[in-house]
Amino acid sequence: MASCPPLHKNYSVNNFRSYFALLSHNQQYRLLWISTVISQLGNWFNYIAISVLLTHLTGTGHAVSWFLIAKFVPPTILGPIAGVVADRFSKKNILIYCDVARIFVVLGFLFVNSAGKVWLAYTLALIQESIWTFYDPAKYASIPKLCREEQINIANALNGVTWSIMLSIGAALGGLATTLWGWKTAIILDSVSFLCSALLTKKIILQQTEAQQRNQGSLTAYLGMVDIIAGWHYIKNNRPVAVILAVKSGWALTGGVLVMLTIFGEQVLVSGMGNGWGSGILYSFRGIGAAIGPILAWRLLGETNHAMHRGIAIAFFTAAISYMLLSGAENFSAAVFFVLIGNIGGATQWVFSTTLLQKVVSEGFLGRVVATEMIFYSFSLCLSTYLTGLAIDEGVEPRLVMLILGALFCAPGLAWLSFTSFGRYKIAHSSSPNL
Repeated sequence: MASCPPLHKNYSVNNFRSYFALLSHNQQYRLLWISTVISQLGNWFNYIAISVLLTHLTGTGHAVSWFLIAKFVPPTILGPIAGVVADRFSKKNILIYCDVARIFVVLGFLFVNSAGKVWLAYTLALIQESIWTFYDPAKYASIPKLCREEQINIANALNGVTWSIMLSIGAALGGLATTLWGWKTAIILDSVSFLCSALLTKKIILQQTEAQQRNQGSLTAYLGMVDIIAGWHYIKNNRPVAVILAVKSGWALTGGVLVMLTIFGEQVLVSGMGNGWGSGILYSFRGIGAAIGPILAWRLLGETNHAMHRGIAIAFFTAAISYMLLSGAENFSAAVFFVLIGNIGGATQWVFSTTLLQKVVSEGFLGRVVATEMIFYSFSLCLSTYLTGLAIDEGVEPRLVMLILGALFCAPGLAWLSFTSFGRYKIAHSSSPNL
């Protein structure tokens, strides 16, 4: 664990001094955080630019859907191996290698300049997200090694806020840059962001475990089915872990909302085809809502694990109501408000479930648990995204599609309530010392 002064006992996620204290006292986490800020900003430039480009090149809902599916498939296939790699090898090296590889992959998008080359966008998205599949478990599994126990809530809150702010700023600037200078500018900026991230990560001091040191250069460790199976058994035999792990997958059942934001921003709420600014605005307010969500929920509900369990349930139903109302929005003012509120819920369930997992999962299994979480999340997201694009291309009215997606948020919300409060497994009152 990184050497850093402990936070004051009264510091909490509701006290902004806690965030400044974490960043000022914990240099190693600060480096990881800054690298994340830079790469995420560039990523949203990329996301908006390619989504708008595909919409203009093809004019179909399925174009964006397949782009998203290409981004969501890799965690489903590569997740088990990525989890083993995160647990068995140097997390720092994984982060650096992934950033460097993505520099060159992202630059490949510059060659997608006609409808006949749309396949290249899907291929590059697939490769880019395959790399991310190894990056993400390593990053999240690094946080407990860089932060003390009392800092984990604050670190995850800061990560959530950072992702949200970068989404808000990156989406808005990405839409603006695409409108003013073209989509290629956004792609170049994204590649530069990965270079900066790699250089910062190189400065991090992240100690390896003895198991990681033994496995350096061991090919069998990369592909070791024994480790993968051990991770699955760990999840199966730890019901609190399994239930928390399913939270993001429940949200992903309505992942078609991501397609619909582009369609609403470029077609439904404007006359004809937009030029990127509509999508940028909606995604920007998605980020603002996500930045507010976890902090607001912690302030209103408290910071205990039990409070986070309740917050996840509330988050699902908040999202359900918001996106159902979004389906009937007649102007951008109403639309951005509903997107804002919906993502207050979305970010709350994401950050709370991540925090709970980091607290309850043993360090030696955290990478595999996070990777498994992404497998189910990505599978649900692919299914929802595909069906959403299919519905749009089959002529289903976009507002009806959005209404159905909003209503679907209720299903995982009810399932979570049944497990945590009323059903056969009461996670909130589990005997686990970490819960």
